[in-house]
Amino acid sequence: MANRSANGLEFEAPIFQIEQQLAELERVTPRTEATENAIRDLRRQLAEVTAEIYANLTPWQTVRVARHDDRPQTLDYLQLVFNDFVELHGDRCFGDDRAILTGLAQVDQTKVMVVGHQKGRTTKERIACYFGCAHPEGYRKSLKKMQMAAKFGLPIICLIDTPGAYPGIGAEERGQSQAIAENMFEMSRLESPIICVVIGEGGSGGALGIGVGNRVAMLQHSYYSVISPEGCAGILWKSHIHAEKAATALRFTSRHLKDFGIVDDIIEEPLGGAHRDHRQMAIRLKSFLTRSLRDLKSLSTDQIRAGRYEKFRQMGRFLEQPATSNPPSYCEASAS
Repeated sequence: MANRSANGLEFEAPIFQIEQQLAELERVTPRTEATENAIRDLRRQLAEVTAEIYANLTPWQTVRVARHDDRPQTLDYLQLVFNDFVELHGDRCFGDDRAILTGLAQVDQTKVMVVGHQKGRTTKERIACYFGCAHPEGYRKSLKKMQMAAKFGLPIICLIDTPGAYPGIGAEERGQSQAIAENMFEMSRLESPIICVVIGEGGSGGALGIGVGNRVAMLQHSYYSVISPEGCAGILWKSHIHAEKAATALRFTSRHLKDFGIVDDIIEEPLGGAHRDHRQMAIRLKSFLTRSLRDLKSLSTDQIRAGRYEKFRQMGRFLEQPATSNPPSYCEASAS
């Protein structure tokens, strides 16, 4: 309980207060009927308060949940969702980027290739993983493994969780933007079905580098955006202190993007967020993956490629308006 509070978010304060009261009552021995009734009432109250808070998260609060220290990462899902994972290393060019994990695995009886961002837990792990910000070698590694999967007819599963691609000078010198662009281009042409899931942060090109799929889903309290709220605030308002305002303006939550047609599905998280119940979240993710793999299995390679291409070509069509032969005059436009 203390550990959860230490990693908690300020808007979860009412939840922590009830949890503390509940923990104190559960330690009481022997338990009387009054104590048992009080425990039941607190558990019911805890569920109600948690549901109310998480049903009304602001976009900025959603970002905070997506970045939670205890939120399950790719390595957690590899242990809880997949069987017989065998990691594959290196880009056969420069090195092995630990910000992206790749390898062979199974979902039930289906063999798949898994590609996913990894942020790390401890300070040492996070430094080794560059906090989930991949270098060009990470994207080249992922592309090599996806091409291998296509060669052997294996479906590809991409787990996205990054604030963005690594912004360092070395990464730029080794072709960061080109590596991401090549990934997007080549992923659009692969004959294997691709399933992409944003499990935490989906930041800019760093996310898109492994985000071109036949099915694109988001966990309920994740976000997917062209830029981080802090980066947007720095550009528009010249200060990071406006990050909350930027988060609202960007409209990047799962609900927004499902309405826009950017993602196909929203995977509901356990009560209080994925960080509160890794195992239950893994069960829900596995259910989505199993269902999607079954649906895509019946498609031909031509249908897989054409469907993926059309899916991304259609994005943004709601911004288009048919041209008119007689555009309104200035006065008519002003009056309307």
